[in-house]
Amino acid sequence: MSRSTALHAAHVSLSAKMGAFAGYDMPLYYGLGVKKEHEWVRENAGLFDVSHMGQIILEGEGVAEFLERITPSAFKAKKNGRAQYSVLTNEQGGIVDDLIITRLEENKFFIVLNAGCKEKDMDWIKSHMPDSIKMISLADRALIALQGQKAESVLKEVLGVDASDMPYMFIMPDVDIDGVDAYICRLGYTGEDGFELSVPNDKAEAIWNKLLEHDAVEPIGLAARDSLRLEMGYCLYGHDIDDKTTPLEADLGWVMGKSNEGFIGADVILPQKSGTSRKRVGIRLTGKGIAREDAEIRNEQDEVIGVLSSGGFSPTLNVAIGQGYVPIDYAQVGTRVFINVRGRNIEAEIANMPFMPAKTKSMKVNVS
Repeated sequence: MSRSTALHAAHVSLSAKMGAFAGYDMPLYYGLGVKKEHEWVRENAGLFDVSHMGQIILEGEGVAEFLERITPSAFKAKKNGRAQYSVLTNEQGGIVDDLIITRLEENKFFIVLNAGCKEKDMDWIKSHMPDSIKMISLADRALIALQGQKAESVLKEVLGVDASDMPYMFIMPDVDIDGVDAYICRLGYTGEDGFELSVPNDKAEAIWNKLLEHDAVEPIGLAARDSLRLEMGYCLYGHDIDDKTTPLEADLGWVMGKSNEGFIGADVILPQKSGTSRKRVGIRLTGKGIAREDAEIRNEQDEVIGVLSSGGFSPTLNVAIGQGYVPIDYAQVGTRVFINVRGRNIEAEIANMPFMPAKTKSMKVNVS
C-alpha cells in the first residue's frame, strides 16, 4: 500500500495526476501539463512536494570524522551552514546512495536522503555509527522545494524571508515562518536558483497554500522534476548511479575530499584517480527521435558499447538528451554514436553535462 505525504490532500484538491513513486502516492503533473510545468520553473517559480525524501540529524562527538568514513567528502573543516552533495560508498567502491549533508553546528549535521533509499541508508549509517553519535529521524517534517529565478522574491514577498545575501548550498536553520520553525536551504534539483523548506508536517499545507497564492508560483509534479534534472545532468539513484558504480566512473570525483583517504571503499576508488575503464556521459540526439532509459548506445561499427541510464526530451533545448556509461575511449565530447530505439539507430553524439548552464547563485559567503 502506498504511503502519503502531509501534502497529499493538497495535491488531490488541485486535481493532480497521481502515481506511485518510491512507495508513495505522488503528484506526477498538474493542470499545466509536464512541458509547461518544466518551462514555468525555468521562467518563474515552481513548487514541489519532496516530503517523501528522508530527513535526519546526526550529532555527537566526532560526527565530522564519521562522515568522512562513510563518504569520500571532506567535513572536518566545513563551515557551519554549508551544504555538501556527497555519496555513501560501500566496500566495493559502489554508491549506496547520494545525499545532501549540511553542517548545523560543530557536532551536528542535517541530512536529506533519497526517498527510495532512506530506510536502507539509515540502516547503513547505523551499522557503521560509533556509540558517540546519535541519529534523529525527522519523519514528522515535510520538505517543500521552491525553484526558479523568481524563488528568492517569492520567499520574501510571501513568507517575509530575505535570502538576498544567502549563498548557494547553504542553510538558514530555525527560521520563524508564522510561528513555524523551519530550515531553509538554498539548493535544489533543477539547476535554477531555489530553496528547500523543511517544516513540521502539521504546518506544511498552510505554507504550501500560501506560496501558491503568489502569481509567479505554480505546483510542479515529479515528471517535470525529472526533465529539469536531466537537462542539468544530475544523477537519479538506481538509474544513473547504483551500488556497482563508483564516484569516479559516475564523473562525481568533485565530491571527493583531497585529503580523505580513509573512507569505505577507498582501496577501490582511489586507484581510479589515474583513470577508469568507463565513464558516465551526456548524450545528445542529432537525429530525429526520443531515446529512453535502457536504449542501447552503439558505435559506428554498430557494436553495443552501453545503454542509456536516463533519457527524454529537453523542453528548453528542444532536443532529445540522455546519459549513460560508455568505455573511456568513447567518452570524449563530440564522439559520434547511435542510440538504438526499436531496432532503429538514431544519430547522436557525446555531449557536455550539464546540457545547459545552471542559474544557481554563487557559493561565496558575503562578509561585511
